[in-house]
Amino acid sequence: MFDTIINRIPGDRGLPARARMLSILHRVLDGTLYDALPYEFHQERTVSNDYIPLRERRPSVRYGLCRIIVEDSVALLFSEGHFPTIDSPDRAVAAVLADIVKESRLNQRMTEAAIRGSVGSVALALRILKGRVFVDVLDTTFLQPVWDPDEPDKLLKVVERYKADSAELLAQGYELLDPDADHWFQRIWTETEETWFVPTPVGAALPSETDFDRTKQHHLGFVPIVWIKNLPGPSATGSPFDGACTFRPAVETAIEIDYQLSQAGRGLKYSSDPTLIIKEPALAGDGTIVRGGSNALVVSEKGDAKLLEIGGTAASAVIEYVRTLREFALESVHGSRASPERLTAAQSGRAIELLNQGLIWLADNLRVSYGEGALIDLMRMILRAAQRYPLRVFGREIERPDPEARLTLKWPRWYSPAAEDRLRDAQTLSTLSASGQISRESAVKAIADTYDIEDVPAELARIAVERRRPSSRKS
Repeated sequence: MFDTIINRIPGDRGLPARARMLSILHRVLDGTLYDALPYEFHQERTVSNDYIPLRERRPSVRYGLCRIIVEDSVALLFSEGHFPTIDSPDRAVAAVLADIVKESRLNQRMTEAAIRGSVGSVALALRILKGRVFVDVLDTTFLQPVWDPDEPDKLLKVVERYKADSAELLAQGYELLDPDADHWFQRIWTETEETWFVPTPVGAALPSETDFDRTKQHHLGFVPIVWIKNLPGPSATGSPFDGACTFRPAVETAIEIDYQLSQAGRGLKYSSDPTLIIKEPALAGDGTIVRGGSNALVVSEKGDAKLLEIGGTAASAVIEYVRTLREFALESVHGSRASPERLTAAQSGRAIELLNQGLIWLADNLRVSYGEGALIDLMRMILRAAQRYPLRVFGREIERPDPEARLTLKWPRWYSPAAEDRLRDAQTLSTLSASGQISRESAVKAIADTYDIEDVPAELARIAVERRRPSSRKS
């Protein structure tokens, strides 16, 4: 069914096949995949009374399973309680980056990137404006990266090229040679500048004239873009620029669920208004049938009238079938199959982890792509950019941090610990600290996320002050 639907989505020969497949996967994620089908689900006949097959109808019920899978996994990755702490042996670097993360709302940007990148890839663009750090999330459908052959993890440039509507370009202030034609839009990021080009009509040569009014020179010495591949494995696009799609194995099953639920809804509507069949001679009087509970259909001695009703077991069978399909789809992508109805009592954090082990495996793989890879690379770019441009955070200018400082990510627990878990942690850390097997700083770091301790050194200083403070109690 998926192939049947995407065959109705026209391709553009002027764009690579990768762009078309990414666009289709974005449709699945956004819930607009069925917009290519011409008929509503309740339409059974055309105006010429031809039967409309189900494959040409848009389902009336859309469960959105693929979106649920993505949002559940990203919630374990970059939500408020799961965003990692950027740590460094250089306390000044750690403090500066922590402030930049807050001011730039980086957790929101990374959440958006992980959702949009679930199709296979996404890009983060770094901008320094008036000394402040901004991060933009770029859709990679129309982006083309060029890598350094001697350093395969280093970008030489990124090209953005797509067909833009003339009305959109006119609204942005462009002066077009042909206002009625679509135009090629092009922009290129290099190690020294962000080059914009004057749009050219589709069918003419590709843009080559630089738009000097919009072109910005940054001279950072690196391309200010982080290219993120979603997951390891074969990409749905077949391109080396993209990783595996998070939800691709579940797409066909999700479509089946939508159509089965739509059919079940159609059956329930029919049950409320079943078809009446009349065996002639049946009609009395003027032959007019008036439906309703207060009206009786009068038939002759040889006539008969029946309602074509359906049993209620069909709807129950469909619901059970859909539940099974959902289980299979979630299993194929390592989604969460836990049912809240089965949790009869409060569970420890470890118990919930075991219950959602598949989802944790998925989020753990995403941590590698979006955390240890993308987030660390972005932070290093910010440190390097701070050597050229003075940065301002929360209204004050900061000292230039060390661009070579070692950076690590400290991830919080998957699930908040219960009271019993916190008690066991406190007893264990207290014993280890008292016996000299770990430092007090390591003990505080271990519980920093649980108790919302943002500045570990400051917390240790307050602890030391309180320990030295004489007791106010009288003996």
